[in-house]
Amino acid sequence: MMKKALEITPNLEPLFGTRDENLRLMEDALHVRIDLTSDAVQVEGQLDAINRVERIFADFEHLRRGGVNLHNGELHSMLKLVIADPTITLRSVAESGKQRSAGTKRMVQPRSLNQRYYCEAIEQNDMVFGIGPAGTGKTYLAVAMAAAALMAKKVSRIVLVRPAVEAGERLGFLPGSLQEKVDPYLRPLYDALYDLLEPERVDKMLERNVIEVAPLAFMRGRTLNDAFIIMDEAQNTTSEQMKMFLTRLGNNAKAVITGDVTQIDLPNPKKSGLVEAMSILEGVDGIRFVRFEDGDVVRHHLVQRIIRAYDGFGREQRELPLSLSEEAIMRSSAKPQ
Repeated sequence: MMKKALEITPNLEPLFGTRDENLRLMEDALHVRIDLTSDAVQVEGQLDAINRVERIFADFEHLRRGGVNLHNGELHSMLKLVIADPTITLRSVAESGKQRSAGTKRMVQPRSLNQRYYCEAIEQNDMVFGIGPAGTGKTYLAVAMAAAALMAKKVSRIVLVRPAVEAGERLGFLPGSLQEKVDPYLRPLYDALYDLLEPERVDKMLERNVIEVAPLAFMRGRTLNDAFIIMDEAQNTTSEQMKMFLTRLGNNAKAVITGDVTQIDLPNPKKSGLVEAMSILEGVDGIRFVRFEDGDVVRHHLVQRIIRAYDGFGREQRELPLSLSEEAIMRSSAKPQ
């Protein structure tokens, strides 16, 4: 065990976090003890852990001098990444996030290791599948990467696609034209665009078809060149629809397919095109699969607990040989009329 004093300035105080939560995070994850004095931070622990704490402090100061002011929410998430992977630094995470967000109105930053792998996979591959529960940032990060690619002129358009499968509702009873009927199903994609780019810019791009938002059925027969294509809610595609979509890829095109195999709204969940693609395309060169877990959820902290509770309930149901309701039905049907 060693002890080292790190000099601090008032500019470093935001690094501590609300009620020193960032210091507590470093203590718990790196197995060090951090004590604050009037002009220094006393760090006690193993040498390599102390060096990592010192590097975090130095990187934060470097970023601050460079004009990068991190809000505590994103800083806390970035620190989780840095602590979980000793090969990355706070400086490299922030700078890569800045590059990925070029031209957008906010810096989009991975908040978990799987989110980081996802962003890297999108940068390095022409086709990526992001699979996992709701709230893990699959769609938002994909739209952010697409917007940054468009702003950097790496592609000339964005195509956002969703299968219009009703979750207990019926399209035919909705008022308006076909486009107006399917717009509610595409709303999460619009929301992400307006969050990342100025609304006026998004509206102009939509008018000029630089950004196209369409139901999956509109993709048949097309070849999409020089485009960043995202298909959301892919678990609700049939095998035929999935194959049709995957073969739309043209020259200088990139595709991201997102979905949650626990929320399939098809009449026969076993026929999901996403489930089939996972078994057929695993290992194909140029295609990457990134799987998210409940720990990657970035919504309200209750969402993680809800997902875990439902997963546990589902496992219990699968383990039961016969549910009480099924047993009661079978007994009643066996009685003589």
